[in-house]
Amino acid sequence: MFAGIKFALVATCATAVFAAMCAAGAAETELSLALDKAAQVEARNVTVRAVEYRGGPALEVRRRDSGAAPDIDTFAFVPGFDFHDGIIEVEVAGSPLPDAPPGARGFVGVVFRVQTTDGTLGCEGIYLRPTNGRADDQVRRNHSTQYFSHPGFDFSRLRREAPAQYESYVDLVPGEWTAMRIEVSGATAKLFVGAGPQPVLIVNDLKRGVDAHGSVGLYVDNGTDGHFRNLRVRPFL
Repeated sequence: MFAGIKFALVATCATAVFAAMCAAGAAETELSLALDKAAQVEARNVTVRAVEYRGGPALEVRRRDSGAAPDIDTFAFVPGFDFHDGIIEVEVAGSPLPDAPPGARGFVGVVFRVQTTDGTLGCEGIYLRPTNGRADDQVRRNHSTQYFSHPGFDFSRLRREAPAQYESYVDLVPGEWTAMRIEVSGATAKLFVGAGPQPVLIVNDLKRGVDAHGSVGLYVDNGTDGHFRNLRVRPFL
């Protein structure tokens, strides 16, 4: 679905949804969405609603099937957008739903380079576990952030094969707005949280490789009440 679309948008550059640098032949496009309308994204195994959350408009994203495997394609993505390298910024808020399973942590984050090849959807993803940020258990704190790659590289496999390499600690509060910034370049992704000047997680071997590209989306996992606002994607200057 996304292959071969080189920073082309389904909607034209004049559409209010996209703030784009649309000079003829331009290879770089900037995306800016307030995330105040459900139609701005396409749901995949999630529900999406435009809501008021903590005093302002946001998108509520919840996983449809809480019993399925973790770290799969449970997100809402921007249709027609094609991203390779650059900066992704968004504000997220995640907390467990009242009926969430015991292991729910409020999983909320971002997927990028979302692409379908030969009928198989793949993506890279980085998410937060908000209830781990201030847990009394230090091991849980160390699992506050997480990288995964779908298909084939969920948190369980990565933790087993490379302990501590793809997750780290960051201070988080469930349900509160948290700014995420992900800088992607080739096979490297760096996660910044809040106003921190240093990345809290660095991944130097993105599993889909340096040439992967595709859309950007809003990710949630089991038992999460997820909210998102102010998505911005831009190329490096």
